Amino acid sequence: MDLQLRGRTALITGASKGIGFASAKSLAAEGVALILVSRTEADLEAARQRIVGRHNVNVQIYAYDLSDSQNVDRLVAAHPDIDILVNNAGAIPGGDLWAINEERWRSAWDLKVFGYINMCRGFYAAMKVRRRGVIINILGMAGEKMDRGYIAGSTGNAGLMAFTRALGGSAGDDGLRVVGINPGAIATDRLVGMMKTRAESQLGDANRWEELMQPLPMGRAGKPEEIGVMVAFLASDLSAYTMGTIITIDGGAANRGPMF
Repeated sequence: MDLQLRGRTALITGASKGIGFASAKSLAAEGVALILVSRTEADLEAARQRIVGRHNVNVQIYAYDLSDSQNVDRLVAAHPDIDILVNNAGAIPGGDLWAINEERWRSAWDLKVFGYINMCRGFYAAMKVRRRGVIINILGMAGEKMDRGYIAGSTGNAGLMAFTRALGGSAGDDGLRVVGINPGAIATDRLVGMMKTRAESQLGDANRWEELMQPLPMGRAGKPEEIGVMVAFLASDLSAYTMGTIITIDGGAANRGPMF
């Protein structure tokens, strides 16, 4: 399917690995020029080389910490004419209310929660001038299936779900679209590393980590590419009537009942 995206430009945060990188690959395959943002320049350069080695698209990189709003301002000033914004940066730590102190909580939210809000504030305004643009916020299933053991993440994702719906509900009046994706358990490097540690502890063999995924739908975690292709579709005009909503991609886990 031709998504008719060729010639457009997308800015993706948290783009060097995982869902961000998978989104970049899907968009590059459609002929979209890319602006990749994450904290680590070496990882970004590796991501760029992998993409340009397969696709004839322009790829720029910025090693920015988006918990610093000045870096958000720099991106908006440098690229006010982007067509697609994919907010994906940020990993909120697990733990209950007493395990996550105020400093860790605020630090995580500065990157993900306020980082998303600041990116939307800046780029929405720039897109509104041209009456064209799509913003896709990658959130997380914990925002709809609350978990006291991931309380900072559940609360942050739920807040960003409300933010996405509130901003996206009337975005069409400005010629824009704002949507969200709630991924379930996705086999990113971070998740695989966590599960290998758990497998070493519980099974005595880190390489048996996939066995711990058996309670999940289909007996496995999702693949980053399964989120990336949805990003590309939502960014396209083929999804022109989709706005102000959250798409959950979790194999049905949110409606499955307890899994562990």
